[in-house]
Amino acid sequence: MRILIWHLHGSWLNSFVQGPHEYLVPVTPDRGPFGLGRARTWDWPASVQEAAPAELAGEPVDVVVLQRPGELDLATAWLGRVPGRDLPAVYLEHNAPPGTAAGSRHPMAGAGLPIVHVTHFNALYWDCGRAPVMLVEHGIPDPGARWTGEIPRAAAVINDPLPRWRTTGTDLLPGLAAAAPLDVFGMRVTGLCRALGLPPGRCREHENLPQHLLHGEIARRRVYLHPYRWTSLGLSLIEAMHLAMPVVVLAATEAPLAVPPGAGAISTSPVELAAALRRFLRDPRAARAAGAAAREAACARYSLKRFLSDWDEVLREACQ
Repeated sequence: MRILIWHLHGSWLNSFVQGPHEYLVPVTPDRGPFGLGRARTWDWPASVQEAAPAELAGEPVDVVVLQRPGELDLATAWLGRVPGRDLPAVYLEHNAPPGTAAGSRHPMAGAGLPIVHVTHFNALYWDCGRAPVMLVEHGIPDPGARWTGEIPRAAAVINDPLPRWRTTGTDLLPGLAAAAPLDVFGMRVTGLCRALGLPPGRCREHENLPQHLLHGEIARRRVYLHPYRWTSLGLSLIEAMHLAMPVVVLAATEAPLAVPPGAGAISTSPVELAAALRRFLRDPRAARAAGAAAREAACARYSLKRFLSDWDEVLREACQ
C-alpha cells in the first residue's frame, strides 16, 4: 500500500514505517508541524518518501492515516480527494483525553472514520460516539538487552518537563531525586534542574539525544523512572523494559497493564516509588532480576511483529 501519514510522533512512526508498505510523509519548506518530512534522529528506510503539498494531488494514495483533526482538511486540499469518502482513511489517536476524562467527546466522533487507539485506557476513556473503534497496542523494534546498571543513578525520559509539569510528574522529581540522583533525558530539558532547585549531584540534564545514543546511555543507569500522571503510554517506558532495565513507575493510565509487579515497582505512592529507587541503587542483583522480568513482559506484549501485523489488518479493513 501507499500510505499518507504526517510525521507527528517520531518514536511511534519509527515503528510504523518498518512495515512492507510505501509511506508518503508531507514536507514543507519550513519543516513546520504539518510538514516535518523524514526524521533526523531515526534511520528510516527508503520506503519513507517526502512529498510536498503541491505534489500530492498527482500521487496515488491507497489510505490516509490521520492523527490530528486539522489533517482532514489539509489532506482534502492537498490530495483533491476527501479521506473517508473518496479514499480510505483511519484516524489514529495517540493521547489520553484532556479535561474531564470520562466525559471527553472525541473531536472525530462524528467524522465517519474509524478511530484507532494505542491503549485500552484511551479506548475506554474517549467518547467516540458511533465511530468504529479499533485498538493497536504499541510495538517497537527491539533494541536488545543492553542494561548494565553501572551508573548508580535513575534515568527518566521526559519531553517538555517544565510546561507539562504535573502531567509528566515533574513536580514529583525533587522528592524522588532525594532517593536516587536523576539523569533526565528528552527534548527541552535544559534548565530543568535549576528550575527544580536541584544541584548537579542530584539532577543532570541530557538534551535530545538521537535514539541509538539515548538507549545506550539510559541502559547504563541502574533504574528507569517513569513519573507520568497522565499519558497514553510512554514509548520510553516500553523501550526501557526492552533494554532489561528495572522500572519504577507511577501507576496511572495504562501503566498497570504494561508493567507486571516483578518488573520493578509500580505504585500511586511517591513514598513507595522512592523506596524502590533506593532499593535498586543498593542492590544491583535485584535490579538485574527485575530488569529481566521487565524485558520478558515487554517483548511478549509490545513486539514490532505483532504491532505491524495488527496495523496491516486495520489498513486492510479500511481499504475494503
